[in-house]
Amino acid sequence: MVTIIENIGLLWGISPTLPTRLQGEEMRSLGKLHNCWLSIEDDYISGYGEGTPPAAADLRIDARGGAIIPAFCDSHTHIIFAGTREREFEDKISGLSYEEIARRGGGILNSAARVQKASEQELFEASSERLARMVADGTGSIEIKSGYGLTLEAELKMLRTAARLAESSPATIKTTFLCAHALPVEYRGRADEYVAMVCREWIPAVAAEGLAEFVDLFCEQGFFTTDHAARVMEAGAKHGLRAKIHANQLAFSGGVQAGVKGGALSVDHLESSGPAEIEALLGTATMPTLLPSAAFFLRAPYPPAREMIDSGLGVALATDYNPGTSPSGYMPLVLTMATVGMRMMPEEALAAATINGAYAMGLHDRGTISVGARADLALLRPMDSVAYLPYSFGENCIQGMILGGKPIV
Repeated sequence: MVTIIENIGLLWGISPTLPTRLQGEEMRSLGKLHNCWLSIEDDYISGYGEGTPPAAADLRIDARGGAIIPAFCDSHTHIIFAGTREREFEDKISGLSYEEIARRGGGILNSAARVQKASEQELFEASSERLARMVADGTGSIEIKSGYGLTLEAELKMLRTAARLAESSPATIKTTFLCAHALPVEYRGRADEYVAMVCREWIPAVAAEGLAEFVDLFCEQGFFTTDHAARVMEAGAKHGLRAKIHANQLAFSGGVQAGVKGGALSVDHLESSGPAEIEALLGTATMPTLLPSAAFFLRAPYPPAREMIDSGLGVALATDYNPGTSPSGYMPLVLTMATVGMRMMPEEALAAATINGAYAMGLHDRGTISVGARADLALLRPMDSVAYLPYSFGENCIQGMILGGKPIV
C-alpha cells in the first residue's frame, strides 16, 4: 500500500541515510524541508521532496500546512502500576527527601504493595489508558520496565501485562525486567542475598518465558551497589538480556562506570554526573539517557546535558513516567525541560527524544525521516520551526499520529 502525505508545511528530522544515533554536534544535523510531501510504502518511508507529490497512491493525507516529525521514542517508563501517590507528593512539598519517604514504607515499596494486590486485568486496563494517552501525545515507541512487583509472581504479572500491551497497541513496546528496584522488607539488610536470589532464580524464569529483552537495576546510594550491578548484568547476559542501568540519580554511585564496563545499552538518570562520568561514556556504545522531569519533580539538579553534548556525547531523553517521581508521559514537556533546564537546543532535544531514544531501545529503523525508516510520524499544527514545540509548553501541538504507515484515530 502506498500512502502520500501532501501539503506538509514543515518536515523535520531528515537524514539521507538511516543513522543509528547522533552524538555531539551531529545532534543538530537533521535536516528539514518546507512545503513538501512524504510517501510511505507499507510500513516504511519510501520518499519525500518539495513540489508536486507522486500521482499514484492508495491513500492521500492532507497535512493542511502542518509539521511532521518522527514519533517520539520514550526509552524509560514505568507505566504499569496500580494507584497513584499524591500523598507522597505532599510529603515532598513538606520537605521529606526521596530516601526518607522510602524508609517510611513509601516510594517503590508503596507501589509494590499495590501491584501485588492488583490483578493482571486491572493492571492492563490502567496501563492501556496511560499508553493510549502517550500515543495521542506523539510517542510511537516505548520501553516499559517492571520493578514494582518485588516478588517473582508480581514481576511476572507486570511483564505479562507489558506483553499484552504490545499485542493490543499500535505503538512499539520494548520490555525491561527491572529485577532490583528496591529491597523487599523481608530482605532488609540482606541485599547480597537478594541479588544472589534474583540472579539465580528470577532472571532465568523471566528469560524462560521470553518476557523481557533487557535487565535493569537501581544502582544507587541506599539501594544497590556497583558489585550488585555487575552480578545482575552478568546473569542477564547469560540469559540473553542486555543491561540497562538506573545510575547516579541521587548521588555519585559509580553506576555509570559500572554500566559502561558491563556493556549496558543505556545508563539512565545521571543527575549526579561530572567529568569522570563523561569520560567513561566517550567512545562507548552506551547511551546516556536523561530524565529531566524526574529531576524537576524532585527539585534535584538537572543532568549536565550541555556539558555532555559539548564533549561529543549523544544523549537520549525519556519521560520516566512513574507514579512517584515523574507522573507524566508527556514528551513535549520533557523537551521544554531539556531546553530551559539543561540548555539543550530545540533540535538537540528533538534528536534526543527520537533517534537517540530509539537507539536506547535497540531500535535502528526509526527516529528520523529517512528512506527505509519505519513510518512512525507525529503530525503537528502549522509552525515555522520545531523550536515552537518546547517553546509553547502546555499547548497540545499534536494533531495526529501515523504508526507503521497507518493513521491512528
